[in-house]
Amino acid sequence: MPDTDVQDHAKALHSDLFEVGVFDAVAHKMALRTWDLDSLLQSEKWLRYQNANGKDIYIRPAGEHAMSLVDDLTPQSVAKMREDGVIPAALVQTSPGNFQAWVYHGQVLPKDVSTQIARDLASAYGGDLKAADWRHFGRLAGFTNRKPKHLQPNGHQPFCRLLWATGQSYDRAGAYITRAETAVAEQQKALLAQRREILQAPVRGPAKTIDAFRNDPRYEGDAHRSDYAYSLYALSHGVPEHQVASAIAGRDLGKKGNPVQQQRYVEGTIKKALSRIGGLGR
Repeated sequence: MPDTDVQDHAKALHSDLFEVGVFDAVAHKMALRTWDLDSLLQSEKWLRYQNANGKDIYIRPAGEHAMSLVDDLTPQSVAKMREDGVIPAALVQTSPGNFQAWVYHGQVLPKDVSTQIARDLASAYGGDLKAADWRHFGRLAGFTNRKPKHLQPNGHQPFCRLLWATGQSYDRAGAYITRAETAVAEQQKALLAQRREILQAPVRGPAKTIDAFRNDPRYEGDAHRSDYAYSLYALSHGVPEHQVASAIAGRDLGKKGNPVQQQRYVEGTIKKALSRIGGLGR
């Protein structure tokens, strides 16, 4: 029979698919599996074998999702969350006196908004800001926490206990989402203004030619790297795309294939550079 903690924990995360991580602390390597709930439950014996052999077991919803993880909470922090109406959809005790809260927003959120809410929640309740992003792993309930510092006097490691898993949204979800959306919009606006300021700044001294990049020892003779670096530089300084394309095509592109493939290489290099600078070189 599957562990009810594993099943209840997964169900509370409101996802059809889960990314399950098996972390080897010695090798500092995470093995990933993407499973639906049935596959997760069918793989429980394998996960327990890995856990018994020193691996830590983690879980997160796959893809964009409707959850935020607040890590490294104290009992006082959890109590404050409940007082404020930010009741977690799932709460896991990962070690004595330490908790991870999964908060359900009631809707799937874009990555940047999800990350901002995770940061807001961590700041408000003393969580780990380094773990505050849209897709951070949490420990899967029902498995032991293998960190050496948690080794108990009896030689055992503490189990990650699922304290509750209602899967319910919290009362202040709408307010947190609105605040995060506003913050993200302001950040994007500021970034756009910064990019425009950079692009509109006058060029000091003579503009560099593509040859300056091709002869730059930093690129170690790699023509693809130098073409891309030149494209970034030229487009960000207002050089028209057709001139950048002509400069790139000025060398022998025979290794790229036929003329159609060569043209795709030129256009792809420019497109990648434009994407990097926000398309403002157009």
